[in-house]
Amino acid sequence: MTKVFIDGSAGTTGLRIHQRLAQRQDITLLALPEELRKDDAARQAALNECDIAFLCLPDAAAKQAVVLVTDPNTVIIDASTAHRTASGWAYGFPELGDSFDQGVKAGKRIAVPGCHASGFIALVQPLVSAGLLAKDALLTCHSVTGYSGGGKAMIAQYEAPSRSPLLDAPRQYGLSQQHKHLPEMQAITGLESPPIFCPIVADFYSGMAVTVPLFASQLKGSAEDVCQLYP
Repeated sequence: MTKVFIDGSAGTTGLRIHQRLAQRQDITLLALPEELRKDDAARQAALNECDIAFLCLPDAAAKQAVVLVTDPNTVIIDASTAHRTASGWAYGFPELGDSFDQGVKAGKRIAVPGCHASGFIALVQPLVSAGLLAKDALLTCHSVTGYSGGGKAMIAQYEAPSRSPLLDAPRQYGLSQQHKHLPEMQAITGLESPPIFCPIVADFYSGMAVTVPLFASQLKGSAEDVCQLYP
């Protein structure tokens, strides 16, 4: 029986993972009492007792949790931004190719891709990898997302009975181009420069639509070559 511990199980991501894994008969979910949920000694014991640890924590806390793991057999799956471009960590997107697939299958440290980043990478990485899009291409990415990605605070804001009418319309954010997904969007695609990123949150719970516009002159192959990359 595989033992799983979710560090940060009270957050939106942790609750969703717990909900799904609780239905499995081949998994034992380790849990801490509420009063020990943030106790480092209790967390360390659970992190080293489990076979797989999900980190559903802020970046700093995720880094600290990794330090607490001393058992070399514990597999860590980090849902935060902390390790997505870190050396020694597999990027959890096996559909991108054999190296990514093997990294997930054999790795002990696996970083979960970011939401906006997943859409951008799925569109751009195959083109760069196949040589159909130059690594020095300057790109723009528009991504419209539901409000659940903002966590408990944003969910409460959007679902409040007396919420602001400004939330009725889509809202662009991250205008400073310092969004936490940009490093992985550049690193995993192999681009020399990150895209101009335009994330937009809209009035629906979950889901995402990502668009990366390209001029035909930016592509080095035919439309058929491009289509073959996306079966």
